[in-house]
Amino acid sequence: MDIIYEIRRRHLVQKQSISAIAREMGISRPTVRKFLKALKEPKYERVQPISPKLGAFEIYLTHWLEEEAKLPRFRLRTAYRLYEGLQEMGYDGAYDSVQRFVKHWKAMNHGPRLTEAFVPLLFVAGDACQFDWSHEQVELGGVLETVKVAHFRMAYSRQMFVVAYPRETQEMIMDAHNRAFAFFGGVPARLIYDNLKTVVESVFTGKERKFNRRFLCMANHYLFEPVACTPASGWEKGQVENQVGNIREWLFTPLARFATFAELNRWLVTRCKELAQRTHPTQSQRTIASCFADEQPLLRPVTASFDGYVEQMMRVSSTCLVRIDRNRYSVPASAAGQAVSVRSTADQIRIVAHGEVIASHDRGFSRDQLICDPWHYLPILEKKPGALRNGAPFTAWNLPKAIQAVRDRILQQPKGDRAFVELLILAGETGLDALTVACELTLECGIVNAPVVMNELRRLIAPHLPAVEIPVPDGITLTMEPLANCNRYDYLLGSANVH
Repeated sequence: MDIIYEIRRRHLVQKQSISAIAREMGISRPTVRKFLKALKEPKYERVQPISPKLGAFEIYLTHWLEEEAKLPRFRLRTAYRLYEGLQEMGYDGAYDSVQRFVKHWKAMNHGPRLTEAFVPLLFVAGDACQFDWSHEQVELGGVLETVKVAHFRMAYSRQMFVVAYPRETQEMIMDAHNRAFAFFGGVPARLIYDNLKTVVESVFTGKERKFNRRFLCMANHYLFEPVACTPASGWEKGQVENQVGNIREWLFTPLARFATFAELNRWLVTRCKELAQRTHPTQSQRTIASCFADEQPLLRPVTASFDGYVEQMMRVSSTCLVRIDRNRYSVPASAAGQAVSVRSTADQIRIVAHGEVIASHDRGFSRDQLICDPWHYLPILEKKPGALRNGAPFTAWNLPKAIQAVRDRILQQPKGDRAFVELLILAGETGLDALTVACELTLECGIVNAPVVMNELRRLIAPHLPAVEIPVPDGITLTMEPLANCNRYDYLLGSANVH
């Protein structure tokens, strides 16, 4: 700025010509003319040179950025993930070069981003835990699915817990709380939520809310205070909001592949423990795990897990089925036509009648499934044995191979339906293991029919009598044990011929 001042003073005050100023100050005349027009100090922007190592990979990086610009924001890779992708292709340059390229590309194609201001928050140990849902892409059993991931974040220690579900229904959120409190080893004083329909039924002025009744039962069981954020104010639980993005990068990019939800959730628990070894964001000398070790004793102990089911009343159809979420589940034949209570949990369907659980099934999340227990229909077979051949519960019944072989042979015989039904009724009392052994013994002997199987089965289940010694009077005790002599038989035959 001092050079500009000197040039302007000489020309405007001392009336020196441009040539004289250039000659005396040792600069070019175009520079003098430029500085005469300048009123502010010129600013120079440093232009970062293109990395020679990155140059050959720019085409791949540009292609990835263009393709990912078409994806939802939660599927985008960070600059570091792109850097790791280039490393797999042979790039051995620095991460800074990739970061600068990505920043420049986004600025040229999307323009500068506005920064929103927030109020910093402070939490004490054991006080608050934040909750949120996210949708992630996972390959389960070879099929690409969108799973719903429940996120928990202890606000003081930053200890996280995540668990995946096929849906975001109320029974899922209650099961997620059970798992989270078991993982944390206790319950915090408050849990902070969005205004989820499964948590909040009505939003009133300020912080006043009407919480879901079933959700309040869970809160009363664990004795924590539910807190709902102000609408459209996600910064009030900013830690878990930020965790959603981090977890997507750390765990679900690239695509995670598992066979079942159980395997996925076991892996997520392991990763949560591993990520706790990272440095705490505000206590740089400590890890998240060590901070949580201080916080964990301040949590309220869990005395019993909450039975997080959603209940609805239904009537059992004449085919002994109840319909739940477009799937059908079997009920014992004795309950046909009755009103029952159906309790849906995250992984089970329980049917309750007169205060007792009369049926339980693993929950199905596909559509139009028929989930049957063949034993529920056994009383019907006594009156309708012909249903054994084409009845849906029995055609898909995965019986042991020995029983299947015997069944196929018996059904080919006259009145084989009723005969095999009698075997199943007896097996209902003894169990399939005993019937399986009986069928194996029958197949070994080579004569396969219902009476033989029934005889083998009764021999297996017959009680074994203990050996009892019979007392013998002294007067009839043998002093000499008789010897076997077949000649005596011949002698008797001869004497009979004489007479």
